[in-house]
Amino acid sequence: MQVSQLVVVCVFLIFILVRSRVFAKNVNYDHVRHSLDPTPFPHSFKCFTCEKAKDNYHCNRWAEDKWCPQYTHFCKTVHHFNNHGKSMSVTKKCAIKEECHNLGCLHRKDSGHTECVSCCDGMICNVDVPTNHTNAVFSIMKSYRKSDACRSTSYSIILVSALLILLLLKP
Repeated sequence: MQVSQLVVVCVFLIFILVRSRVFAKNVNYDHVRHSLDPTPFPHSFKCFTCEKAKDNYHCNRWAEDKWCPQYTHFCKTVHHFNNHGKSMSVTKKCAIKEECHNLGCLHRKDSGHTECVSCCDGMICNVDVPTNHTNAVFSIMKSYRKSDACRSTSYSIILVSALLILLLLKP
């Protein structure tokens, strides 16, 4: 590799590092955790909560905005709908692990409707309702703890790469 090519690569790597840091500083995280609503305990979270709302829209729109109790770790959604896919009721709540064992969809012959149940872990992770066996599952979403570590690791790799290239350029 020629010296001019190494300089271009080094400048490009530094540009990527600086650009990603600038954009990260401009991100507005207020929609995730409001500064006026402090967390009541470490690793606390919120779920959409409603009891027998007529559909997902009404549940999410009128969901109570409160922190889940400390002993809960998941958000649970129960969706009842008819044979044509029209929602009959939606219930969403904070849940303990034992409430998330019976997941999936079940057709109720007595009422003629289908019940799908799903659970997830993470801040307001229960936005959607389960409608079939592929989304009536337990979904793990708590990758946010790792994201900061991965971001700092990628910054470090870019910075070290740029410094190594600069050292190689010295005669």
